[in-house]
Amino acid sequence: MSRNRLTQILPYCLFPLLLISSCVSIPREAPELSGELGKRISAIEDSHISLLRLFMDEKRTKVDDFLMKEWVPLFAEELFKEDAIKKAWSAICTSDSDEDKLKFLTMLGPKIQERINKKRTELIQPLDELELTIERKVRDEYTQARAINNSITSFLASASKVAESRDRYLNMLGIHDEKVSNALDEADGAVAELVKGTKDKAEKLDSFIEKVDGIIKKLKE
Repeated sequence: MSRNRLTQILPYCLFPLLLISSCVSIPREAPELSGELGKRISAIEDSHISLLRLFMDEKRTKVDDFLMKEWVPLFAEELFKEDAIKKAWSAICTSDSDEDKLKFLTMLGPKIQERINKKRTELIQPLDELELTIERKVRDEYTQARAINNSITSFLASASKVAESRDRYLNMLGIHDEKVSNALDEADGAVAELVKGTKDKAEKLDSFIEKVDGIIKKLKE
């Protein structure tokens, strides 16, 4: 998946402006073409949001892999060091009673699953919030682009004040996607450090959550 496609915000919006800047007399078809561009903007927006979701799904999958391959074994190791669990497990291992073994598993199993689910929520929830924050920002940019295009369409239809308005519309089309681009880069780096880093596992978990929270805060500034 190309992350760069997520941050290429509407280059096609320049088309009506090229018409404005190069033609003193506005072609009759220009307003219609600009109106069609408005429809394409919505289609491109949907495509970019889909790419964002695929990108974030990939990061969630990597976090899940880390959870099952690294955190769960560590959690199980620590759990069976607890005196009560250790004694119960030793007794079960030497017992011939299938009923006792089943009772132990049905008692411990749900507790283990509950802890796993809780830890997964701690790791996935920041990514979910980051995705929602980025999506809102991207949609805001497209809303602005549609509004600008609507203004251009009306402007083309009126065919007035072409030269005076050209620079103003060009400046309005400067969609600021730097924050989104940086957020995606930082999210990618945070997940990569979580799954490949050499730090202590508990330290990596805390660092990951802290970094994603920081990315979200910067996006909201």
